[in-house]
Amino acid sequence: MGDRFRLDIPVWGAAMDGVVDVEFAIAMGKLGGVAVLNLDGVHTRYADSKPIIERIAAADKANVNAILKEVYREPIKPQLITERIKAIKAAGVPCAVSTVPGRAGERAEMVQKAGADVLVVQGTVLTARHSSRSYHQLAFEDLVRSCDIPVVVGNCVHYETALELMETGIAGILVGVGPGAACTTRGVLGVGVPQVTATADVAAARDEHMRRGGVRVAVITDGGMRIGADVCKAFASGADAVMIGTPLAGAEESASKGYNWGMATPDPNLPRGTRVHVGTKATLKEILLGPARVDDGSQNFAGALRSALGVCGAHDIAEFQHVEMVIAPSITSEGKSLQQSQHVGMGK
Repeated sequence: MGDRFRLDIPVWGAAMDGVVDVEFAIAMGKLGGVAVLNLDGVHTRYADSKPIIERIAAADKANVNAILKEVYREPIKPQLITERIKAIKAAGVPCAVSTVPGRAGERAEMVQKAGADVLVVQGTVLTARHSSRSYHQLAFEDLVRSCDIPVVVGNCVHYETALELMETGIAGILVGVGPGAACTTRGVLGVGVPQVTATADVAAARDEHMRRGGVRVAVITDGGMRIGADVCKAFASGADAVMIGTPLAGAEESASKGYNWGMATPDPNLPRGTRVHVGTKATLKEILLGPARVDDGSQNFAGALRSALGVCGAHDIAEFQHVEMVIAPSITSEGKSLQQSQHVGMGK
């Protein structure tokens, strides 16, 4: 996103309630990345969200969905949104927040006044030409014009859709529909594109947008990455950054200490996610920066990326985005090993 927003490491923490709370956002910011706080989650519904997170984590498989729906019925408190943002900024780290599209317009001024550095507008799939008879559609051009901070939108997997979104003036775009370990969109809706293909297509849209005279829009691959190899493949496919959730749920600093559930899991009508158990495996520093204590690729993502660049003869990420690749696509199994082993979500 150019000079408007820079990170020491190109890693974003996904806006998952079981992962990102204020303390986690601060910890990740101090390590050089950014963790996105979910403005529609429990941390903005409850002044003390820890007991709520603990209740979700402790629930058995038979009751967890009902508990999720129950706790997410609590109204969102605007004052908590402001308090959470100010607490993160008071620690001297970047603050990124995520909102559903339907609330983005009304929240834009609030989050800017509170001090947020980035506004993420996130839904299962977003388009610049959405139409609805039941509610007013958010116009991204208007939102971008009203914001002095970068606006990142998602999710998207399609070349033409990405190009249209980029033309609205957004600063970044999230790539991925259904690849995450806690997501069941591919099982519920039958919709999804393998992440390498999706990233390559959206990156091609970015390049075409620049060829037409537009500014570079950051392509952020979102979900489906478990280990360093997955992260490296995302960058080789054209990503400028990655957004990860479940690997960070295994950090000692995560909000739930080892659990993760998707943003659409508590949906009262059609849940498109499940809760998965990761366990506490390492510190956040070990996962992001190392040194790795294991040999399975689950730690030191930044080190893996640096080594992959060196192995492929790339001096930087821009060069790495043009390495040759052999693509073996996968959809239903991508990122779903935890669901399968625990017999939840798409693994039942």
